[in-house]
Formats: sequence, structure tokens, C-alpha cells
Amino acid sequence: MTNTNSASLTYRDAGVDIDAGEALVERIKPMAARTMRAGVMAGIGGFGALFQVPSHLKEPVLVSGTDGVGTKLRLAFEWQRHDTVGIDLVAMSVNDILVQGAEPLFFLDYFACGKLSVDTAASVVGGIAKGCELAGCALIGGETAEMPGMYPDGEYDLAGFAVGAVEKSKIIDGKSIQPGDVVLGLASSGAHSNGFSLLRRILSHANATPDQDFGGRPLGDVVMEPTRIYVKAVLAALAKHGDAIRGLAHITGGGLLDNVPRILQPGLSARLHRDAWTMPRLFSWLQQQGGVADAEMHRVFNCGIGMVIVVPADQADAVAATLAGEDQEVFRLGEITEQAEGQAQTVVV
Repeated sequence: MTNTNSASLTYRDAGVDIDAGEALVERIKPMAARTMRAGVMAGIGGFGALFQVPSHLKEPVLVSGTDGVGTKLRLAFEWQRHDTVGIDLVAMSVNDILVQGAEPLFFLDYFACGKLSVDTAASVVGGIAKGCELAGCALIGGETAEMPGMYPDGEYDLAGFAVGAVEKSKIIDGKSIQPGDVVLGLASSGAHSNGFSLLRRILSHANATPDQDFGGRPLGDVVMEPTRIYVKAVLAALAKHGDAIRGLAHITGGGLLDNVPRILQPGLSARLHRDAWTMPRLFSWLQQQGGVADAEMHRVFNCGIGMVIVVPADQADAVAATLAGEDQEVFRLGEITEQAEGQAQTVVV
């Protein structure tokens, strides 16, 4: 029975605007349409998204990954920069599944907020769609959750989910890596999406502002530069050089010191030479302003290297040339050695 002594309450009164959610979906549809690729059977709008596994694979293995953007979002809120964090979201997942040789097929996102701003959400999803275009995968679904009381006004959280496929016989697992192999590195675009809890602490300590000059660019642009997506370049190298690529490591949380060992068998170590590449100005500035030790820098930040590739020494130049032809800056970082007693699996000398 309706209580006639009080006004009828609505979902909008409780803080959820269904009309805003529907408006966002309409804004998203053309963005998602630009990412469509072969295999998509049903995408945005249904209860589930359908995708057909590529028929050219004889023994397809699905590879999945999920991630977020971390506390880089705090700067997005404070500096009102929402258009690139969606690229970060896609990059963190597609780069992860790439290291096993998988071609990203499709992506789904989860956007959660307290009060939905259609303009902000559309800006974020626009970045997600751009990231999917750069990765060659389809944005085929997602979820927007408006949850009053869960997040302060103007704030939101993001999660992303990527699924790719690789031929079973071509899975890259690092097991063929051996002493004498060369370690190549692909340049990062900046801090990517890792280490931002320390980075933000340093910004605060330095009283830094997003509009201050930093080598001819606003510091905010340098800090918020989105994560580089390596998919098309690495897939091109895999297509041309096949078994020459023995191992791939995405340099995310844990930096060079913790991520490279994830592809090494026991008894092996990666010996990286610090003079093989120049640490970008952003990292040098962060280290100076924060008084951060070298080992901490190499464990927290990518320090200018976003992807590591291990190849046989006699094919290193050819692989590097292919990657350079795909607009990647390539460094010959070091080599694989037998691990000495008490030695870490990655050392920077």
C-alpha cells in the first residue's frame, strides 16, 4: 500500500539518475563503433557481448588480463584531466596479455562513481576507445555503476578487462631464454600508470603545479602522458621473426627489478647496463626532488623502459630494426647470464 502521508520517492531522489546513464550509453555507442573488428558478433547494449574466436588459429588459447589505473586517478580528479586515463586503462591490460604472444581481441570496462557526470564519463570512455583503436581490439561492452555514497563527487574508479588469443604452439613463456641472449628495451612514454603514490608524494614535496614549465611542456602533460601501447609493434616483430622472441616483460609495478625475473627460469639473470639508455628527464627530476635511491627508482618506476624483449644475440639487430620501423625507440639494455650465488635475477650495473 502506498503511504499517502509522504511524497513518492524515486531512484533519482536516492541519487541514481537513470536518464543520465542512458544518455551516456548513447554517447559511448559511436566511440565503440570505431573499435569494431572481425569477430565481433554483438557488442554494446546487450546483456553479454559475443565474439567469435579467430578461425585462422588451429589451436587457439585465450589469454585474459585485468587492471586499473591506480592512484594516477587522483591527479585526474585534482587536475581535471580525464581524457587520457582511459588509454592507460586499456594499455595496462593489453600490454600484459601481449607478453605471452596474444593478439588482443576485445576489451570491457567498468566505470564506478557516486554521481554520474555524463561529460566526465564520456571523456574517460573516449580515452578507452582510443586505447582500443591503438591496440586493434574491440570495445564490446562494459558497466557504468552510479553508487551514491560510495565515492565523493567528481571521483570515480576504473577497471578494465582484455581478452586475446594466441596459437598454442606460439605461446611465449620465457622457457627458451638462455645465457648469451640479448635484452632489448622499448622506450616508455613516461611514468605510465605505476609508482604514482610515490610520484604524487614527490610532487607535493616539491610544491609542483600542473601548469609549471617542464622542458617546454606543462608538467601536468608530462606526468599524465598515457601509457604506451606496444601491441601493433610487437605483433609485427612476432610475425616477422617468429621464434626469435623468447621472452617479453611488461614493465609495470615493480619496475625493471621485479618484472624481468617473471620470465626467467631459475639459474638465469638479466644483466642490464645503466649507460645503455638515458633515463628521461621526468624520472631524473623525480629522483632528485625525492632523494630516491637508484634501486628504489628501478623497482618503483619504469625509468624509461616500458617493455623488455629477450632475443638470441645473432638476431638482436634484425628484431630491433623491425621494432624501430614500427616507430619504437629501441635500446640494447644488456644480456642474459647464469645467475651467480646470491645474485638477483635482474641487476642494473
